[in-house]
Amino acid sequence: MNRKIVSAFLILTLALAGCTSAKEVSDGNKETTPTAQKNTGTLVVARLSDANNLDPHFSTQINSMAVIQHKIYEGLVQLDKNSEYKPLLATEWKQLNDLTWEFKLRKGAAFHDGTPFNAEAVRKTIARVLDKKEPTPKANLFSMIKEVKVVDEYTVQFLLEYPFAPLLSILASAEGSILSPKAIEQYGKELTKHPTGTGPFRFESWTPGQEIVLVKNESYWGDQPKFNKVIFKTVPEDTTRVAMIETGEAQVAEQLPVTEIERVKSSATMSLGRFDAFAVDHIGFNTSKKPFDDARVRQAVAYAIDKEAIIKGVYNNVGKVANSSLGPKVIGYSPNIKGFAYDLNKAKQLLAEAGYPNGLKATVYLNDNKARINVAEVLQSQLKGIGIDLQVKVMEFGAYIDAASKAQTEMFISGWGNATGDADYNQYNLFHSSSHGVPGNHSFYANKEVDQLIESGRKEADPEKRKQIYEKAQAIEINDVALLPYRSSENLAAIAKNVQGVWISPSGYIEINDVTMK
Repeated sequence: MNRKIVSAFLILTLALAGCTSAKEVSDGNKETTPTAQKNTGTLVVARLSDANNLDPHFSTQINSMAVIQHKIYEGLVQLDKNSEYKPLLATEWKQLNDLTWEFKLRKGAAFHDGTPFNAEAVRKTIARVLDKKEPTPKANLFSMIKEVKVVDEYTVQFLLEYPFAPLLSILASAEGSILSPKAIEQYGKELTKHPTGTGPFRFESWTPGQEIVLVKNESYWGDQPKFNKVIFKTVPEDTTRVAMIETGEAQVAEQLPVTEIERVKSSATMSLGRFDAFAVDHIGFNTSKKPFDDARVRQAVAYAIDKEAIIKGVYNNVGKVANSSLGPKVIGYSPNIKGFAYDLNKAKQLLAEAGYPNGLKATVYLNDNKARINVAEVLQSQLKGIGIDLQVKVMEFGAYIDAASKAQTEMFISGWGNATGDADYNQYNLFHSSSHGVPGNHSFYANKEVDQLIESGRKEADPEKRKQIYEKAQAIEINDVALLPYRSSENLAAIAKNVQGVWISPSGYIEINDVTMK
């Protein structure tokens, strides 16, 4: 593949993540003939929680995006295992100037409903996500796009409102999936029940709380999967998911708890999949409600939490202590960001200054993830030392997300899996005031200076200046304690030894297109 330079920014920033990019990129293949593969059965993936929405413009969690990205839906570009941008539905691209990017599109691809893939499909997809009459939670990710111009049937230009350094990272994310224009018109917001893309798998059925079934797309434009069906089964019990691999009921168990690592490593039927992650686990605070509307209370909690003890005691040293909402591999991460030292006297002092000399009562909300339940129990113990009586409310994942999005929490334990590998994805969704609720700002945090820094970071093409902008924003966020990051995570899975080719992207999405089963 002949690759030149996309821009000085992308070369330098992608180099930080071990990436390469190009000013003009092509896969040298305008027409692709599908490669037939032998059907060899069904791949069963056992997962902790069900999806909540299979529409990439409305989905709010990893479990949903993992089902659709690179399986049902595809974007113009993709990140490969080495975090390099590669052609997908676009065969080549180039940046014409600071505000114009041009993409040549793949010929011969079609959506699952038979609609041809072309420039108009790209235009209608972006128009949908940005539709002001029917706003989507993902609109802020694409707000830099002024217009998608159809040059000809297989050429589009993205005209931007302002220079946007991480454009390819957005287009490579699950949110950048291209939707069938026919399905958009036919189903509207009900598209979640009828996902229709160009990918190697077609949607067959969804039984909420139980399973999602995809079948091989016999008309796929590229190399077809080597198996004919994948079933994503919802199995909340950690030990049951692992047992399903041992008995052959499933081939992959995702979101493997650290408590099951030794069981998997010593098994004759399973292997341990351990993959680097962009994600960071955090403790959050609803800043719109007492007592956590007072930064001193949030800071007191930060001083009272021993992160090292949590990593060691709960996670068996899987992952590392985090002081930033950005994982170490995310573009924009800075090692200069420092967290709060463990200091109970300082914590008690701050509580007293905030008007709580005798402590307070609070509730921490979380989903039914075993590790997070254990973290909540540790928090109960640690915060008791400064007079905080912490109650724990464990909820099913979908119910938890709904409550957090509607500001119905007080404290919460959650995490953020970066879908793009770029700081903008974390910063805009978690901290910008326009992202309150569903987009991801469950703290309902608002700081005008942080808003301005985040907006500046999106526009800055110089990689060093951009890094400085994000470093300043993170320093303010940490001091305000809108979120308290505590762990940079890893993605773990139990994989049957007769299965090859399964991996989990740093964004937390299982990749199965190259799977073979013996």
